[in-house]
Amino acid sequence: MTHAAGGEVDLVVQGPAASIDDARAVAAIAGSDAIVPLDRGEAPAWRLASPRARDGVGEACAARGLDWAFVPRARRLADVRVVAMDMDSTLITIECIDEIADMHGIKPQVALITAAAMRGEIDFRESLTRRVALLAGLPVEALAQVYEERLKLSPGARQMIDAFHRAGAQSLLVSGGFTYFTDRLQQRIGLGHTLSNVLGIRDGRLTGRIEGEIVDAAAKAGALRALRDTLPSGIALAFGDGANDLPMFREADVSIAYRAKPIVRAQATHAIDHCGLDAALNLFA
Repeated sequence: MTHAAGGEVDLVVQGPAASIDDARAVAAIAGSDAIVPLDRGEAPAWRLASPRARDGVGEACAARGLDWAFVPRARRLADVRVVAMDMDSTLITIECIDEIADMHGIKPQVALITAAAMRGEIDFRESLTRRVALLAGLPVEALAQVYEERLKLSPGARQMIDAFHRAGAQSLLVSGGFTYFTDRLQQRIGLGHTLSNVLGIRDGRLTGRIEGEIVDAAAKAGALRALRDTLPSGIALAFGDGANDLPMFREADVSIAYRAKPIVRAQATHAIDHCGLDAALNLFA
């Protein structure tokens, strides 16, 4: 993960099964004298003031199942203007295209391509074209079945989005997935803006093609940039888990890798590996 620079910095630690003893142990390693409880997320969390050391913190937190982040003390929730999110395996727990493929009896083949693309081993546009082609002929009712029976919000997603909305931020769901799902999620949880791909449908079946321009990594970054440029100055925040989120991360002021691939964690400002999405709220004063 990249580290924040400039100004006073605190260390935030949090975890689903965390205790004050965990916080004290990490505070001792970090050389922090003050431990302040935080309560914006569901998981127990603490802010360790003015840590004097960083060596060993990550290892100690990993051993205790804690998420951790060095955060600027002056970075405030009220300053967040844009919250941009990937959909599959970030805002929601599944990869929609893999589950659609399961309805077609070809989930293993499609999932292998999905995983390679998320690790950055295959160009996203190529991977999406290949995967969608494998879905040709599938009845459109399979999309409804995936949405109704398999799609679940990631832990803390609604709480996180509601809190950022109350603080005055605009939300953007930007996905290499499909409008069938982003449109419904927009209505379900009150998202401000969405951008995703349109699946071709003819005579009630998938054609195996994308209609219009493909929403890829560059499009995701462009959507964040375009929305940010319409708003007053402030923090642009981005969440994602795959390699095609990295250009969007570079457009953001703060990026959070959520249960992400190693290549993504390494280039994000922070990572959430154990807590729900609402843990992001504790990274702001």
